[in-house]
Amino acid sequence: MESDSVTSSRRTVEEIFKDFSARRSGIVRALTQDVGDFYMKCDPDKDNLCLYGLPNDSWEVNLPAEEVPPEIPEPALGINFARDGMNRRDWLSLIAVHSDSWLLSVAFYLGARLNRNDRKRLFTMINEVPTVYEVLSGKVQMKDRSGTDNASKSRNSVKRSSEPQARNPAKNEAYDDEDEEEERETCGLCGGNYNANEFWIMCDACERWFHGKCVKITPAKADSIKHYKCPSCSSSKKGRT
Repeated sequence: MESDSVTSSRRTVEEIFKDFSARRSGIVRALTQDVGDFYMKCDPDKDNLCLYGLPNDSWEVNLPAEEVPPEIPEPALGINFARDGMNRRDWLSLIAVHSDSWLLSVAFYLGARLNRNDRKRLFTMINEVPTVYEVLSGKVQMKDRSGTDNASKSRNSVKRSSEPQARNPAKNEAYDDEDEEEERETCGLCGGNYNANEFWIMCDACERWFHGKCVKITPAKADSIKHYKCPSCSSSKKGRT
């Protein structure tokens, strides 16, 4: 359970969205990059446990709040009990779905004092970000490209600033301008939009793109990787063994 107190003071849409994004980022990390640690913390022999995304981009597995009613809405209770009774991938997906519901409930709890237009704006901002389930299941993928882009993927999945055409998933001249926004690529982990000034890498298994910093891959390290697998695909393979 988080230690930071959530006050009842009025918050702006931007403040609530920042809180939402940080909590979401922590949960995504728990279910992907830190999935081994998360799995171990969800001991079925312990009491009812919950997965909390925290406002500082981190996560924790802890007991639910003792006070009734709780300070903020509580996440799904007892996630540890199903750990050993389900396929690992299905178990993580179930937690992802419950976490998405929890993130929305917290955001709109904090936005209880917002007016109609601000609530709509908050939902629109949230809806632009891939859900935790979409990230985990690989539903956030870069659409197929033709010509140069596909060839560059088969040769080298690493995006480099010295190769602007090969590393730019946000735009392809073969598409009309009206499709440009729809085709804009986002990081499969944090949901951030493509930025030409940042290093990106593509997973050879699910063909999603990631910020190098999100998956802890540097350009130098990428040069030594023949076939890269993102944290989600790597954990999925382990879960089937």
